[in-house]
This record gives sequence, structure tokens and C-alpha cells, in this order.
Amino acid sequence: MARPLETPLLEWEWLRQMEVSGSIAPAAGWQPQHLTVWQGERLVAAAPLYIKSHSEGEFVFDYAWADLAQRLGAPYYPKLVGMIPVTPVTGYRFLIADSENEHRLTQMMLAEIERFCQHNRLPGCSFLFVDPVWQGSLQSNDLIGWRHQSFDWENPGFESFEDYLTVFNTNQRKNIRKERQKMAVSGIVIKPFAGKDISRQMLLDMYRFYEKTNDQWGPWGCKYLTREFFMGLHQRYRHRLLMMVAYLGQNGDKPVGASLFLTKGKVLLGRYWGCHQFINALHFNVCYYSPIEWAIENGIRHFDPGMGSAHKARRGFVSRSNYSFHRFFDPRMQYLLKKHIDQINQLQQQEIEVLNASLPFAQQGSATIQKNLRSPK
Repeated sequence: MARPLETPLLEWEWLRQMEVSGSIAPAAGWQPQHLTVWQGERLVAAAPLYIKSHSEGEFVFDYAWADLAQRLGAPYYPKLVGMIPVTPVTGYRFLIADSENEHRLTQMMLAEIERFCQHNRLPGCSFLFVDPVWQGSLQSNDLIGWRHQSFDWENPGFESFEDYLTVFNTNQRKNIRKERQKMAVSGIVIKPFAGKDISRQMLLDMYRFYEKTNDQWGPWGCKYLTREFFMGLHQRYRHRLLMMVAYLGQNGDKPVGASLFLTKGKVLLGRYWGCHQFINALHFNVCYYSPIEWAIENGIRHFDPGMGSAHKARRGFVSRSNYSFHRFFDPRMQYLLKKHIDQINQLQQQEIEVLNASLPFAQQGSATIQKNLRSPK
């Protein structure tokens, strides 16, 4: 049911690896509570669900709602969440067999989720970073859509990295070329590795980079995944992985930095990166420029680089809306959510428009991007 989908993140190997590695587990505040629908002995639908005792690793930042609940004397945790754990990438949906009636099963599953929450006195349920095509199924049943911002690079059919550069204004083209040249000046060589070419040692190095990147942010880091998670990817999921590895010198054998991506079909998803020491422009090269070059060479149409950081707009990543859907079972909380969500969503849309207004495109590139922004996603 997950394999035909555009996203690789709902495939069981990825979700299972999070659980068996101890990354997503009750001890970490995540209680797997997956919903399945069977027709005899045949699985016809499923929904990855988790009972959460906190909001960490969700990236919709609902702390204001948790604070409001506390002020009202209403419970907020534990809550039921449908999402791809610790992964702020659009694509969550219920998994339904092709031969089944999607609308009927979706309504049945939503009704069962409500019954489960009410029976177990869970104060709310949420579905995060939902698939845009599927979100229409959630715009009823008292689920309320909350708009968020995410980045997307769309390949209109570039044949080379130089084609990518043509959409920028003169100053930004020069800036990107200078940032690329800084790798040679620093003696850095960046090499791509995909699928079976990714070794266990590379994934161990990636974990160490991931760990270091998060440690430097202290309590604001997002260190959710264990060493065992990265090691397990080698055996179970490297066919979906891409790594950009930075070496010091053409014949260097120890990486100084790396980034990890998932790829499926014509989609590329940026996930993690890190380095041993600061090297000027390394981040931009291993996280944006080299992956974009690889994407062009391999026919990728969309590249989601990950959330946050307005500097992504400077590299041609457009801001788009994504949605989470929420329901509170406390009538006061639900009323306040309904009352204020339009204003909240309008403010988020304004932020998206500000980011897109800062895109450093040449006139031709600007016209192309405005056309793409008007096209339904």
C-alpha cells in the first residue's frame, strides 16, 4: 500500500527501523498505536499512529495550544498523532489498498480513531504534514487545518547545473559560483553515493555527524535517532538513500562532512547533515548544490531540503503551504481553535509570501516561478 506512493517515508522498513532501533519507543515518549483494517486475513488499510506524552519531534510547534490548555485547566497530553515520526516532510496519509473504496475506509478509520480517543480519554488527535492530495478527506469530521511553511525546489527540465544557475539574477549566480569554488580552495571534494554504494562505515560516520550537529545546539537540538537507527538502514533501507560525502583531497579516505537524503522516483528529500569542523560554504554545497546537481542528472523533479532557514530561498527553494489537521475533544479548546485558525493561517501565508518575495531570480526565472506557484500541487 505504501510502495506506489510518491513518498518513501511511509514504507514499513523506514517506520519499523525507527521502532526497533529504540528511536521511536515508549521510553522516548512515543507509544506506537497503529490502526489496521482487515478483510478476513487480508490487510486492506493501515494508519501509522502514536500516543505522544510531549510535542517533541513533531515540528508543528503546538506549544501555544498546550499552554492554552494548561491555562484552561484542560489536559493536553497524552495525545494521538498520525505522522511520520521526527520527519517534517509532507506526505502523511492513511494507507489503503488500491482495490478498496478509499473514501469509505477513510471515514471508517477516522470514526475508529475518534472512538479510541474518547474511550481512552485522549484530549486530542492530529495528523501532521499531510499529503496535499489526501487532505480533502480530513476537511470534515471536525478536523481543522493549520497552515505551515515548507520549501520545495522544482526542476522544470534542467539538463545541467548551469541551467539551474540561469534562473538567478546576476549577483546570485556569482555568489553561488563563488560558494562552489570555495570547495576547491579548501581542498574539499564532494562525492555522491547511492543505494548499494553506501557502506556501513558511511552510515556510522553519518550518525556521528548527526550527533555533533545536534549537540552543538544543546537543549534546542533535534537528536531523536539512535546509532542503531543509522546502522539498521544499511541492511534494510539503503536502496532509498543518497549521501553526499565531503573529503579533504581527491584521495581522502576520511570524510570531513556528509549529508543524508531519501529518494524515490522523481523525489529527493533532505534529512540530516553534519561536519567535523567549520568549513566555509560546506553546508551549502553538501546540502543544496551537490544534491541539486545530482537531482538534475538523475531526473528528479522535486527536492524538499528540510524545514527552516530562510537562506534556502537564496538557493532557489520556493516556500509552499503544507497542513496539519487537529481536533480537540475539550469543547473550549475546539471552539478557540476554530475561532482563531483563519487569522493564524493568514499570518503564515504572509510569511510564505515574504519568503517568496526574497527569491533572487532574474526576470525570466521570476516569471517561471510565479507560474509554478499558481499551479495546483
